[in-house]
Amino acid sequence: MFIQTEETPNPNTIKFLPGQAVLGGNKTAHLTKSDNLKVSPIAEKLFDIKGIEAVFLGADFISVTKTDAKDWFVLKPQVLSTILDGLTMGVGFWDENEAQKAQGDNNQSSEENSSEDDDEIVTQIKELLETRVRPAVAQDGGDIVFHDFKEGVVYLEMRGACSGCPSSTATLKVGIENMLKYYVPEVEEVRPVI
Repeated sequence: MFIQTEETPNPNTIKFLPGQAVLGGNKTAHLTKSDNLKVSPIAEKLFDIKGIEAVFLGADFISVTKTDAKDWFVLKPQVLSTILDGLTMGVGFWDENEAQKAQGDNNQSSEENSSEDDDEIVTQIKELLETRVRPAVAQDGGDIVFHDFKEGVVYLEMRGACSGCPSSTATLKVGIENMLKYYVPEVEEVRPVI
């Protein structure tokens, strides 16, 4: 078994590609040590490595974020070994039973913000994010989640490699804001949710 790695625009985050589905589909999960780690046995093992700050699970990748105090030279082999050992021993990426128990925690899935009551503008914004933005952001090891649209302002949350990335402000302001303004004239601004 071979696990590929890719650097991301965020120097503290590396994208690990195990060559198989992690969560599949459009589902994602951003986990920190304070979350219920039972939902992801692999993430739970990764947090045993000193210096790991966050784990992001995507369709077919895992983005791991380290603290500033640690170096990838030391951490990367440990992360690779942990993922490889977990896959070899049958440790899962995601435990659906635990996820359903923790469903009240709305920090787990990027799909939590959809509602049948969304108005036309919100539906259009979400569609643009889903089809044009999320695939591009996933290539960099992250995700973007819609939170709200109020008085012309779209509130988005950056996750995974995009969270804390030096270029995330430019991505939001230049890329996403301009695209949304072009297609949805009611959008005046995009702001990050922290």
